[in-house]
Amino acid sequence: MTGRFIYPPPVLDALFDAVETDDVVDPVVSLPRPIPVACEAGMMRRCLDLCVQFWREGAIRSDLRALTATLLLAGDLPQDARRRYKLIRARYKHLRFALVLYGSHHRVPPLFGATVAVMGHLQDAFRNRRRAAVLGYALLLRLLVAWPVWLAVRREVDGVRLDDAPGFLRYRAAEMGRLGQWLAQAPPTAHRFHAMRKIVSRQVAFYDTMRTLEPDERILRMSRFLAAINGLMGSLHDDLVEGAVAGRRDYHRDPVPLPDDIRTRLHALAEAYPVN
Repeated sequence: MTGRFIYPPPVLDALFDAVETDDVVDPVVSLPRPIPVACEAGMMRRCLDLCVQFWREGAIRSDLRALTATLLLAGDLPQDARRRYKLIRARYKHLRFALVLYGSHHRVPPLFGATVAVMGHLQDAFRNRRRAAVLGYALLLRLLVAWPVWLAVRREVDGVRLDDAPGFLRYRAAEMGRLGQWLAQAPPTAHRFHAMRKIVSRQVAFYDTMRTLEPDERILRMSRFLAAINGLMGSLHDDLVEGAVAGRRDYHRDPVPLPDDIRTRLHALAEAYPVN
């Protein structure tokens, strides 16, 4: 990517604050009507450039190497290091959402995607005190942040080509249409529930970035409404993962009845989103 926008620290700080609260549940926030969906090509470029800079300036390779070294030695992280790990992972996740959203293929590059996935599995492992899994995933992450792979990941990110504005709009509408179809079916498995949450997470990441660059009341309300769903779904998914690890449920087969607070919000979102 050439001609990248470079943002000053206050803009990066504002995005950090938005990402920090992208799972905070506001019990009274309502959907804006109509839902703001327009995003021209120039804004897509600005959004992606901000997400790349946010990742590059906060996901420090030496920090990841130090954290994995502690995990390999101790099998866990002290509380302050857990927070550092969480914040680095949040930057990776935010960029993953951006690469899928704005990229012409709407897919995460393979090495970057593998890194984010391993970071998630590693976090689940040390949270659930699975020492063998911690060692395995920490070694994998250590490999993925080795210098040659690190350079390859950066090349992947730089090589992503933007979709055009109509394609971006179609992609988001298709995601919302898929969410509505899943809601109309039988209760999802934990695996399907996770896929539903990814749709919401990508949407909240988009509106978090938009409200950072273009403060607007409707975009802020959309961000906060999605954050409430994201937070509720995230808490439930953590419980589902813990139950699967403990052998109390089959992650890929057992149905998950959706709590009313999640189902109501998801239905409101899917029904109000303009899919045509």
